[in-house]
Amino acid sequence: MVFKRRDRRPLHHAVMDFVYPRRGWGRGFSYLKHRLRRLPDTPEKIARGIFAGVFVCFTPFFGLHFFAAALLAMILRGNVVASLLATFFGNPITFPFIAVVSMKTGHFLIGETYSAEESRSLYQNFRGAAADVKDNFLAIFSDRTADWSQLGQFYHDVYLPYLVGGLIPGLIAGIVAYYMSVPVIAAYQKRRKGRLKKKLEQLRSKAAKAADEAASGR
Repeated sequence: MVFKRRDRRPLHHAVMDFVYPRRGWGRGFSYLKHRLRRLPDTPEKIARGIFAGVFVCFTPFFGLHFFAAALLAMILRGNVVASLLATFFGNPITFPFIAVVSMKTGHFLIGETYSAEESRSLYQNFRGAAADVKDNFLAIFSDRTADWSQLGQFYHDVYLPYLVGGLIPGLIAGIVAYYMSVPVIAAYQKRRKGRLKKKLEQLRSKAAKAADEAASGR
């Protein structure tokens, strides 16, 4: 199994490693790069999976990027494992840039002007939407009236612009990742195949030499 660990990490360790890996983001990206290149599939299928994972990072399906990437990879007949690994293109370092680009593009396409001064902050929008979900869930068990105004504001200010605006930069980033990945993976697989072939020939040569020595010693 690709993701199976012999020792189960505590949940808080997994969360902290996502926010900032213990060995640094450079080491983490290097690991992902080698893992992607070593997948047992054609370069085109792996690259289609990478496209799916990168593209999904530009969508506001928070918490569902793994599932969305896997589904898109299956639709595109790409490598599902590659799509899951590629979702790490969206991380605490890149997400702020992805969010700003997607939302500004979305407001432009919708025909609205967007500025940090005129709009509520992302934090306020998320906090208000979460408060509405919590309060209205509790209202089911009380006589309080449900009020979805803050969630509606979140949808208008954040979710809809993010959804619409993420399509164009997501496509661009995904296509760039695809065309960069194909030749790199193909070259790596060809070089690795050559190394394995050379190693196999060496083993065969050693086996033949050992057989000859055994035969001559009789």
